[in-house]
Amino acid sequence: MHFSLRLKTMIGVALIQAMLLLILVAMTFDYLRTTNYDAIEKRAQTSAILFAATVQEAVLASDLSSVQAMTGHLVNDPDIKYVRVFGPDKVLFASAGHEQALARPFSKDSDASLVEDGIFDSAADIRVAGSVFGRVEIGLDLSAINSTLSQALSRSSMIALGEMGLVALFSFILGSFLTRQLRTLTEAAGLVARGNLSFKVPVTGHDEVSKVAEAFNAMTEELDRTNQRRDEYEQALQQLNLTLEDRVAQRTRELQEKNQQLAESHQYLSQAQSKLLHSEKMASLGVLAAGVAHEINNPVSFIMSNLTTLEQYCKCYQNLLDAYAELGSITDPEEARVQRLKIEAMASDYDLNFINDDLPALLKDAIDGTRRVSDIVRGLRDFSHSGADDDWVVTDLNATLTSVLKVIHNELKYHCEVKQSLDQLPAIKCKEGQIRQVLLNLLLNAGQAIEGQGEINVTSRFTDGWIEIKICDTGCGIPSGDLGKIFDPFYTTKPVGKGTGLGLAVSYGIAKDHGGEIKVQSTVGKGSCFSLRLPAGSEAQAHHYFSVGETDEIH
Repeated sequence: MHFSLRLKTMIGVALIQAMLLLILVAMTFDYLRTTNYDAIEKRAQTSAILFAATVQEAVLASDLSSVQAMTGHLVNDPDIKYVRVFGPDKVLFASAGHEQALARPFSKDSDASLVEDGIFDSAADIRVAGSVFGRVEIGLDLSAINSTLSQALSRSSMIALGEMGLVALFSFILGSFLTRQLRTLTEAAGLVARGNLSFKVPVTGHDEVSKVAEAFNAMTEELDRTNQRRDEYEQALQQLNLTLEDRVAQRTRELQEKNQQLAESHQYLSQAQSKLLHSEKMASLGVLAAGVAHEINNPVSFIMSNLTTLEQYCKCYQNLLDAYAELGSITDPEEARVQRLKIEAMASDYDLNFINDDLPALLKDAIDGTRRVSDIVRGLRDFSHSGADDDWVVTDLNATLTSVLKVIHNELKYHCEVKQSLDQLPAIKCKEGQIRQVLLNLLLNAGQAIEGQGEINVTSRFTDGWIEIKICDTGCGIPSGDLGKIFDPFYTTKPVGKGTGLGLAVSYGIAKDHGGEIKVQSTVGKGSCFSLRLPAGSEAQAHHYFSVGETDEIH
C-alpha cells in the first residue's frame, strides 16, 4: 500500500498532535482524580476523628440514645453512606445508613483510587487518656466524585477530537502546497532517467523546495560528468581484461596452495582433538579407578566367601555319600545298624537342614555378585572403547545415562544420594562414547562440588524437538563472576592434582559438535544445575521412542 506525501503529512501531524493531546488529557485527568481522591480521603478521616470526639462522652456514659441520635443526624449528609459506633469490647452501640452498606464487612481503605464498591471506608478510635474505649466507622460515597471525573474525561476527549480535526485540515492544506511543487521535480526526474541530462528545473523563490531544485540541477551536471568518466574507465577496463586470465590462473594456484595448507591443518587439529578427548577420558577413568576397584572388590569378596562355604558343604555331602556307599556293601545286620547310627550322627553334626536351606541363598548371592561385576566391567568397557567415539549410532540416552551412573556409583554413594526422574525419550543419532564422557564429567563435577552429604537429581525429558538431561547438585555453587569462564580450557577452581580444567571445555565442544549446548544455573551455597540439550534429529528418529523401562536399574 502506497501513501502520498500529502496523506503522510496529514497522518504524521495528526499522530503527533494526538499523542500530545493524550498526554495532556491524561495528566489533567490524573491531577483531577488525585486531588479529588486526596480530598475525600482527608474528609473521611477528619469526619471519623471529629465524630469520635463528638460521641466520646456519650460512649463513656453508655448513653445509647444519645449515640443513636448523633449517628442518625450524621447520616443526613448525602455523601455519608453509613455510620457505626462501637463501645468497649467491640459492642455495637449505634448504626445508621444504607442497609446494603451496613451489611458489608468493614475493611478500612487507605487509597480511594483502589476502592471497587464505591464506598470509602474510614475509622477512628475513641480514646481517653491514651486508652481505647470504642471505635467509629464511617463510609463515604464515591459515586458523585466518580461521575464528575467521568464527565471531565468525556469533555476532554471531545475537545481533543475537535482539535485533531482542525490539525488534520491544516495538514491537508500544507500537503497540497508541497506536492504541487514536487510534481515538477518528479517530471524532471523522469526526463533524466530517460537520458536527457541537459534538462534544467526552473528555480523560483528561496524556500526549501527551490534549494531541492538547485540540488537536482547540480546532480544532473554531476551525472553528465560521471558518464564521461565512465566511458574512460570502460576503455581502461578493456585493456585490463587482456591480462585478466593470467592473473586468475596465478590466483587459482595460490588458493589451491592455501586449501592444501588448510586441509593439513584441519587433519592435525582433528588428530589433536581426538587425542585430547582420549586424554580427558583417561583422566576421568583415573578418578574412577579406586572407586571401581572397591566396587568390584566387594562382590568378589562375598563370592569368594560363599564359594568357601560351598566347598565345606560339598565335603559334608561327600562324606555322607561315602558313608552310604559303605552301608550298601555291609551284609551283617549288626554292622549295618551301627553304620546307620553313624550316618545319623554325621547328618546331625553337619546340620543338613541348615545346609539345605542355606544353599539356594549362597548360590543366588554368588550369581548376583558375578552379575554385578559383569555390569561394572561392561560399563567401563563401553566408556573406554575409543572406536565408538567416531561412530554415529542411534542411541537411547536413558540407557547411556544409566550405564554412566553405574560406573560412577561407587564414587558418589558414600556422600551423595542420586535421584532419577527419566521420561520417555526418542532415539537420537550421536557419538555415544563422547556423550558418555560429557555425562561422566558433569556427574563427577556434581559429586566433587558437594562437601559432606548432599543430593544429585538427574532428570531427562523431550520437549519441542530437543532432548534435555539435567544434573543438579546441592553443592557449594559457582560465583556469578566465574560462570562466564567455566567453559574456558584449563580454567579450574579445583586444587592442583584434582582437575585439568579441560572437562567442561571438552564437554562443551562435544555438545556443539552434536548441534546442542550446555547451560548452567548456579547459586553460591545452594548448588548448581547443568543442562545438556541435544536436538532429537530426523523425524524418523523422533518417532522411535525408548521407554524408561528398557534401561537397566542401578544396584
